Amino acid sequence: MSHEGQEELLDYSDSEEIAVTSAAPVVEGEGTTEKEADKKGSYVGIHATGFRDFLLKPELLRAIGDCGFEHPSEVQQVCIPQSILGTDVLCQAKSGLGKTAVFVLSTLQQLEPVDGEISTVVVCHTRELAYQIKNEYSRFSKYMPDVKTQVFYGGTPIKKDIELLKNNETCPHIIVSTPGRLHALVTEKAIRLNNVKSFVIDECDKVLESIDMRRDVQDIFRSTPHQKQVMMFSATLSTEIRPVCKKFMVNPLEIFVDDDTKLTLHGLQQYFIKLEESEKNRKLSDLLDSLDFNQVIIFVRTTHRAEELNKLLCACNFPSIAVHSALPQKERIERYKSFKEFNKRICVSTDVFGRGIDIERINLAINYDMPPEADQYLHRVGRAGRFGTKGLAISLVSSKEDEEVLEKIQSRFDVKISEFPEEGVDPSTYMNT
Repeated sequence: MSHEGQEELLDYSDSEEIAVTSAAPVVEGEGTTEKEADKKGSYVGIHATGFRDFLLKPELLRAIGDCGFEHPSEVQQVCIPQSILGTDVLCQAKSGLGKTAVFVLSTLQQLEPVDGEISTVVVCHTRELAYQIKNEYSRFSKYMPDVKTQVFYGGTPIKKDIELLKNNETCPHIIVSTPGRLHALVTEKAIRLNNVKSFVIDECDKVLESIDMRRDVQDIFRSTPHQKQVMMFSATLSTEIRPVCKKFMVNPLEIFVDDDTKLTLHGLQQYFIKLEESEKNRKLSDLLDSLDFNQVIIFVRTTHRAEELNKLLCACNFPSIAVHSALPQKERIERYKSFKEFNKRICVSTDVFGRGIDIERINLAINYDMPPEADQYLHRVGRAGRFGTKGLAISLVSSKEDEEVLEKIQSRFDVKISEFPEEGVDPSTYMNT
């Protein structure tokens, strides 16, 4: 492989790829004729009214029931019937619709645990997301006592990981890892990936857009068998990154929301407030005082601003917690756990929490600093209103650049973001009862 200029990509198959562009299955009994269902490019999945229709293992169904899930989301209805059969999957669907459950349930369904053999590899771009995915595996495999899952990421001693992998009794069947740490384990020949049957990349656009991270993933990928299932997921997949993803796959099932307007989170109310930079702190204080919320996440531009705003909020009797990439790894995970377990209701964060993090009680997202691009806005505000629930997003707009980003967001996603009303917002419109 050449490391000069454009990265050369693995290409397993030059055969014609099957493009499936429907973002949702055609459901019977909702005014859809048989003729319409057979239109070219549409995909009719198993018409599932519940997870039982997927014929999953009883242990998985029991765990799903414990979680209180009854009906699969649209993306789950489309993907799971194919993914449990080992089909490669490239899926773009909006935040909060259960993409993680697709690959967690699919890989657990196919898993036949053998001591000392790693069967599933999941790669994601942040440590918090890796930790969260590992917990999802633990949650859904609670009645599968033989299944071992482990998470690996930087900032922790690699010797512990190596010792754990050496021992057949502690070696996991499923690993969730950031690219850097997994690449280091592969390079040191401390991990055996020759039995891998499923290779998953979550938030794949973020993982593969960086040349360094992409190179790490390619090296890891080469250490796995040629014959395996590959699945990739994200809320945003640009037309430029899609071909890069598909180079890792053979005839994938493709689920794309080709119309950007469909990415909008319709259960989410979105507002902006125009003000000077110097007015942000007072306005934030007013919002936290006047709005009802279960938990709120406040996004800022830099780690320094996260720390300073967190100190200010605590001093003003708003007990908050700050999460950002400059924290030691152990501290980051502890703070993430504390917020997820509802020990704190207010979290100040950089974009380290802007993707994939699923904390079900968040129903208010505030952009203290506007994101630099429209895609990042979608990932940020997607922390509120997960899985189609209601939520509220408020963006503080203090510069010409902020106004330009706001315009791009409204244009790209065909959404009207109104000025925050002086009288406030009725809590019943964004609080789930």
